[in-house]
Amino acid sequence: MFNKKLITDVDVNGKRVLVRVDFNVPIKDGKVEDDTRIVAALPTIKYLLDHGAAVILCSHLGRPKEGPDPMYSMRPTAEHLSKLLGRPVAFSEECVGPVAEAAAKALKPGDVLVLENTRFYKGETKNDPEMAKQLAALADMYVNDAFGSAHRAHASTEGVAHYLPAVAGFLMEKEIKYLGEAISNPKRPFVAILGGAKIVDKIGVIRNLLKIADSVLIGGGMANTFFKAQGYPMGESLVDGEALETAKEILQEAGPRLRLPVDVVIADKFDNNANTKIIDVGAVPDGWAILDIGPETVAAYAKVIKSAGTVVWNGPMGVFEMPNFAKGTFGIAQAVAESQAVSIVGGGDSVSALNQSGLSDKITHISTGGGASLERLEGLTLPGVAALQDK
Repeated sequence: MFNKKLITDVDVNGKRVLVRVDFNVPIKDGKVEDDTRIVAALPTIKYLLDHGAAVILCSHLGRPKEGPDPMYSMRPTAEHLSKLLGRPVAFSEECVGPVAEAAAKALKPGDVLVLENTRFYKGETKNDPEMAKQLAALADMYVNDAFGSAHRAHASTEGVAHYLPAVAGFLMEKEIKYLGEAISNPKRPFVAILGGAKIVDKIGVIRNLLKIADSVLIGGGMANTFFKAQGYPMGESLVDGEALETAKEILQEAGPRLRLPVDVVIADKFDNNANTKIIDVGAVPDGWAILDIGPETVAAYAKVIKSAGTVVWNGPMGVFEMPNFAKGTFGIAQAVAESQAVSIVGGGDSVSALNQSGLSDKITHISTGGGASLERLEGLTLPGVAALQDK
């Protein structure tokens, strides 16, 4: 399934290896709050260190607007990584240029260096060849282990691969394998669960999954757009006006494979302490909004999930950040965790819901990439993977 060269296919001994990781993690008061993504990169980092490489790590963090911003510095991730590895980790205050070059030159085998945020440079998102060349100048070899950014053709994910021998890390391989298998050769019945607010981001995914999945279960704000497309008044509920026509088309094409909620939780304001009611799907009263799927929907979806051979889940079922509207999402998390299926969960919100419910260890594969896992499920080629050397 995975036809790209891996770090195990090349000799890294004595080499300086630039690794694109996904250390885009939440940071609060200069400390890493959730290190899932850093931990996910450890097998690749440790393999390189154990095989005599000097490791240079680069990543983006957040969306800094105007160049360098201390709030988005990679320094806390370097400090955290040092704890995880039990060895010093150097930090370069630049990502490219003389400071970074000097820091890279000073490395010996077994040393680790973290570069400053790639997005402090305009050239990153423009995939500027100059920036890619400067990154390439730091190392002898390039490894992409950042599945979460593989759907973007940026200087550090795609550009640099044209100037150095470029191979995949273990996390990249694992992600592509699981998601690739899910699409090309799923154990059936194949059930896809899609939630979250925006239908626009997921139209391609819904269409592709309707071709290959046995059931597609819809929840979250996305469901409201389908309800509106069926002509129901939606009160104050979030509806994606631009996607109504598409939603109508999908409803016509999809037939019984597309499942929508049968009951919902509505509230009279967007607040955890709002008045709430459970209603069957239909007209939402003025001044009220749908904030979660209802208990009958959870039960119906759970039944479908229970008999599944493969489950792919992306996006929450409601406003799960508020405890009173988290029951739908947690109910689905429970059902996926209890099923015997090969389960793959992607997208930041679904993953944090899983972590909150303490069920993460019951999931076959938790994808570190939101957008990337969606594009993979849409059947698209990921630029960051395409640029790597073939086996």
